[in-house]
Amino acid sequence: MKNITIVGAGNIGTQFAVHCAEKKYNVTIFSSKPEKICKELLIVNENGETIHKGIISSATNDPKEAFMNAEIIFVTMPAFCMKSVAEKILPFANSNMKICLVPGTGGGECAFKKCREKGAVIFGIQRVPSVARLCEYGKCVRATGYRDELFVSAIPNSETDNCRQIINSIFDKMKCSALPCYLNLTLTPSNPILHTTRLRVLYKDYKAGFVYDSVPLFYEGWNDETSELLFKCDEEVQLICKKLSTFDLSYVKSLRIHYESPTPEALTKKIQSIKGFKGITSPTVKVENGYIPDFDSRYFTADFPFGLSILTQLSQLLEIDTPNMNATLQWYYNLVGARDEFRFSDYGINSKEDVIKFYSE
Repeated sequence: MKNITIVGAGNIGTQFAVHCAEKKYNVTIFSSKPEKICKELLIVNENGETIHKGIISSATNDPKEAFMNAEIIFVTMPAFCMKSVAEKILPFANSNMKICLVPGTGGGECAFKKCREKGAVIFGIQRVPSVARLCEYGKCVRATGYRDELFVSAIPNSETDNCRQIINSIFDKMKCSALPCYLNLTLTPSNPILHTTRLRVLYKDYKAGFVYDSVPLFYEGWNDETSELLFKCDEEVQLICKKLSTFDLSYVKSLRIHYESPTPEALTKKIQSIKGFKGITSPTVKVENGYIPDFDSRYFTADFPFGLSILTQLSQLLEIDTPNMNATLQWYYNLVGARDEFRFSDYGINSKEDVIKFYSE
């Protein structure tokens, strides 16, 4: 029986804990609030019916207890937490440990570079298994719209198939396929351009002191202006892929293909209709007389500085012009000011050659 540690007890962490425990793995949850986590955890569907349940071994906030004997670690924290999580795991990292980033975007592969140097395998999943929302912290999560297929890649690449088999053993009703290299995860055109373009259009007129009367729906209120901007950013991601022709990046699918939407108008209708997106509101904070954007939500603290910023930095290293992604990131800087963000330079990656070397292992 393998020892699995789940870092984080939020939406995805709870979901992974249930699936791993259901498959009889020895599951520990590493959380800041272990006392609130039940032994038996549940996944329910949109009707509140239990579809999966599992009994975990323990929950703890002690890194030694969580990581000393861990063989597989699933990190389900937001991208801005990756560096601090990596520092907690590092003293216990070894060649028998596999660390999975869920999802594998956000620069986590760089944050765990020192763990890799101690022999640990780093792997990631391209997208989360489904939409998941907590019903009750430490007890139950609602999951809808499970994917038909998951995609996995590892550093070193020679370990990808072993990691694919791990995911397949946990989510055995979904096909799990190996990606040709980790850059297919880094460049996934998901939240880094999906959320950021929506926010830019949604709050384009916001200024300090402005208050909204209501909370807009994030996806159901999607419009053609957002779709047009998203497609422009999506095209720029594809330019990055073409510049990195050394790698097989065929799994960095254009969002036109992913959403089966050849035009902005078709994309708008598609996103508005996705069942798992129903009822999701835009990040806001209640204030006197109304609402303002929640600049401390993950939409702002992760998807810009640890998502879109990675794509624009790659474009700079590769000397590619990406005006739409640059303008969207600049809109964020103008709105919230400088914040902590991912930087390739922090990990010695300062040129196209450095990018190729890092992702070629």
